[in-house]
Amino acid sequence: MTETPLATPLHPALRLTRAAGFALGGAGALFLAILLAVSIGAVAVPLSTVWGILAHQITGLVTPDWTPGREAIVWDIRFPRALLAALVGAGLGITGAALQAVTRNPLADPHLLGISSGGAFGAIAALLHTGLFLGLLTVPLMAFGGALAATLMVLAAARLTGATSADRLVLAGVAISFIIMAGANILIFLGDPKATHTVVFWMLGGLGLAQWGHLIYPLAVLLPAGLWLWSQSAALNAMSLGDETAASLGIPVARFRLSVFVAGALITGVMVAFSGIIGFVGLMMPHLVRLIAGGDNLRVLPLSALFGAIFLTLADTLARVVMAPEDMPIGVVTGLIGGVFFLWLMARRT
Repeated sequence: MTETPLATPLHPALRLTRAAGFALGGAGALFLAILLAVSIGAVAVPLSTVWGILAHQITGLVTPDWTPGREAIVWDIRFPRALLAALVGAGLGITGAALQAVTRNPLADPHLLGISSGGAFGAIAALLHTGLFLGLLTVPLMAFGGALAATLMVLAAARLTGATSADRLVLAGVAISFIIMAGANILIFLGDPKATHTVVFWMLGGLGLAQWGHLIYPLAVLLPAGLWLWSQSAALNAMSLGDETAASLGIPVARFRLSVFVAGALITGVMVAFSGIIGFVGLMMPHLVRLIAGGDNLRVLPLSALFGAIFLTLADTLARVVMAPEDMPIGVVTGLIGGVFFLWLMARRT
């Protein structure tokens, strides 16, 4: 099979202009995606009514001419769900881009280091064994605690085994992930069989429990951690060229890699806590962005966050309507689209 010639590289200024254009277009697309997510569903709500409800809730200047039921659907259910989808997609997208750069592994994604396994362990313990002793926040808080514990276990394993290289850190994460999932499977085996369907749905991903009061947690983690990752774009560019190149530029390779892993773990842990395990977003979005804007992480990181937010918002909308009034687990949708995307990417590069 012959290779298709690569396109002529663009001038850096042209790439920057193109990236800015895609950023503006992406921001508009995200706004439209959120509006569509709020409007579309088992009960369709016209966009004019959506605008009216939002204006009424935000300003109080619009006189309601809709039913209280429609207002509850738009403001209490769909709008926080769409915003949570955007936050989770952005978090997974930017984390995936950072991990792919710092590990030089195109298959790296936010679930690489056993973070999702730790989150699953905490959520399973809450759903099957401890009960909702903290109310509706019990599952996300225990999931986040499990994700954080898994991150600490990976870092401890890396320190004990002297695993400072990217490959050995990844292997440590995979080993810890298998150990934690074995424990999670024991919890499922010992739990009430009648309640296991809720565990399965959570592990396949879902945003149906989104509430206004929950949005502050992913936002409070995503903003500082995401901005820190973006501020390290130059170092990530150097790391993507190899440890030797990065070290020659004065970057403390092992310490910097661990810092990126910790930031990615914090973002992923809180996203998993509120959304369940959603695959392919952090793996797929950076590849898509690099096809559009090149490999400079100054552009790749924010655009991966933006495209991840758009993608997950639309994917969640599809998950809500394809089997309405039932919700399809969003992980099924992202897995199907992600698999097809990578087959297309492989075909494009052969």
